Amino acid sequence: MHLGELAATSADKAAYVIAETGVTTTFKQLDDLSMQASQLFRQLGLNRGDHVAILLENHPALLQICFAAQRSGLYFTAISYRLQDEEVEYIVSDCQAKVFITSKSQQNLVGKLNLDHCHSYMVDGAVAGFNSWEDGLAEMPAEKISDESIGVQMLYSSGTTGRPKGVYKPLPEGEYGVDEGPNLFGMLYGVSENSIYLSPAPLYHAAPLTFTMGMLSMGVTCIVMQHFEAEAALAAIERYKITHSQWVPTMFIRMLKLDDDVRLKHDVSSLQCAIHAAAPCPVPIKEQMIEWWGPVIHEYYAGSEGNGFVAINSEQWLAHKGSVGLPLTAQLHIVGEDGEEVAQGESGTIYFEGGGDFEYFNDKEKTDESRHQQGWSTLGDVGYRDADGFLYLTDRKSFMIISGGVNIYPQETENLLVTHPKVMDVAVFGVPNDDFGEEVKAVVQPKDWNDVGPDFEAELIEFCRDHISHLKCPRSVDFDKELPRHPTGKLYKRLLRDKYWEGHRTKLL
Repeated sequence: MHLGELAATSADKAAYVIAETGVTTTFKQLDDLSMQASQLFRQLGLNRGDHVAILLENHPALLQICFAAQRSGLYFTAISYRLQDEEVEYIVSDCQAKVFITSKSQQNLVGKLNLDHCHSYMVDGAVAGFNSWEDGLAEMPAEKISDESIGVQMLYSSGTTGRPKGVYKPLPEGEYGVDEGPNLFGMLYGVSENSIYLSPAPLYHAAPLTFTMGMLSMGVTCIVMQHFEAEAALAAIERYKITHSQWVPTMFIRMLKLDDDVRLKHDVSSLQCAIHAAAPCPVPIKEQMIEWWGPVIHEYYAGSEGNGFVAINSEQWLAHKGSVGLPLTAQLHIVGEDGEEVAQGESGTIYFEGGGDFEYFNDKEKTDESRHQQGWSTLGDVGYRDADGFLYLTDRKSFMIISGGVNIYPQETENLLVTHPKVMDVAVFGVPNDDFGEEVKAVVQPKDWNDVGPDFEAELIEFCRDHISHLKCPRSVDFDKELPRHPTGKLYKRLLRDKYWEGHRTKLL
C-alpha cells in the first residue's frame, strides 16, 4: 500500500515504536519525512537506479530513509555498524553510493572513512566532513517527487566466508505503492492491519528490514528493539501485546537459558505467529519453544538473493522434525558433486529453479559460482529431502570438515552441544591434523566460566559420544567467554578458525 494512503487513513497511528525509549513515528510522520528525503535525493542529483548507503543503529531515521529510497527508485544498502572501518569503506565504494548517511554515535567509526566520492550526512548532529541530515530535510517540501518509482534494497552478505558481496536485483517496473497481488505475509502468517509486530534484530540485516518494511506497508504497527536482550524481548511481547515477531535460533536459546522464574513471569499469550530463520534450529530447542509458546512457531529458509522460499508451520514441523519445510516459490534440486541430482534422502547442494533473478554486484565470478549448468541458483547450503518432499539443512558447504577422506558437517554437533545445560553457545569446525588432514574442534561459551577446565571438556566430549557418531564428535574443546556471533545469529567461524590454521596449508573459507 502507498504510504500516502496510510497517512491519509491512519495519520496518527503508530507506524513504529522504539521499544526501549517509546519514541514513536506515526504513519503521517513517516510519509512526510520520507517525502522530504526523496526530494533531497533528487536535489542531490540521484535518479532511478542510483545507490544510497546507510550506516545506522536501530534509529528512527533508518526506516524513514529506506522508505524514501524505496519511493525514489533507488537502491539502498544498509551497513552494519559492527564492521571495521575498512569493511565499511569497501561496501560504500563497491555499491557506488552517491549518498552516505550515518549517526553521530558512529562518528569514531565513520570518521576514518574516505567518503570523497559521495554526499555524506549525519543524524543527531554533524561533525566535520558531514552535513546535518535534519537540516537537509528541513529545506525540503513534504511532497511527492514527480517521478516516484520502486526502489529496492541491495544488501551485502555478512562476509562469514570472505569479502561480503552485494545482492543485486533488477528494479521492479511499475508505480510505487501499487499492489501487485496477494501479500506473502498475509497469506502465510495471518497479518492484518490490527497486528503488532516485534523486530528484535538489527534492521541493517536483510530479513528484519524486509519484514519490518513489509509490515509497515500493510499498515501494521512495528515495535523495534534497539538491542536484543532475552528478558527485555519477553517484556516487550507482554507490554505491547505483540501478535507477530521474527527471531533467530540464538534468540530462542538465550530466552530458554533464562531461569524459569524470569522466563515464565512474562505473558506471551498475545503471540499468534513467531517466525524464525537465518540458521538451522536444534530440534530440542524448537520442541521447547513450541511447548512454551504453543504451535505459533513458523520457520522459513531463504536468502537475501530471493531465489527461493521454503516454509513450515508448527504442525508440519512436529511431523517432520528438523525440516525447514516445503518450497513455495521455486522448484528444489539437490545436487551431488558430479552436478547430477541425488536420490531422496541423500545430501547435496541445494539449488532453486524458477525463483527470483539475482547477481552479485561487481562480481561475475561469484555469480557464476552460484549457478548450476541448468541455470539453477544456490546459496551454498547443503541438505536433503525426505519422502514427503520436506527439506532438511545439513550445513554450509564451506563449513564441511574433511577428516581422513570423510565429509563431516559440524551443524549436527553444534545443535547437540548447545542443548547441554552448561553451554551458552558453541562453534564446531575443522582444525589441522597431521594424520587425517582435519579433526573436529569445538569452541564453547560456557554459561558459567567457573565450569571451565579439563573435567568440563571431558564431560562435553562424552556427551557428544553418547548421542552421535564418534566421527562427528570433537577431539578437543576450547573455551571462550563470548563467541563472535552477529546479532542476526550468524557465527563468524572464520575469526575462530583462522588462528588454528596459521602456519598450515591454505584452507578455503
